[in-house]
Amino acid sequence: KTQRQPNNATASTMDNTGGVQLVKVCRVIGRTGNTGNVTQVRVEFINDSKRTIIRNVKGPVREGDILTLMEWEREARRLR
Repeated sequence: KTQRQPNNATASTMDNTGGVQLVKVCRVIGRTGNTGNVTQVRVEFINDSKRTIIRNVKGPVREGDILTLMEWEREARRLR
């Protein structure tokens, strides 16, 4: 029999060196998407408070929330 290896994906996402970034929601811009189920927010990086980007978030979110970004290079297009 072969034994399964433990899944270390959760361990790598818990520390900041595993390719994830922690950001704080500083402003909720508005709702977007066909049914309004996506919220557009402006976030600032925890480790670099001068850098802010706009992201789309699915699910409940409010100002002051801490989010984990798996990919932080792209920025969402602004609402029209």
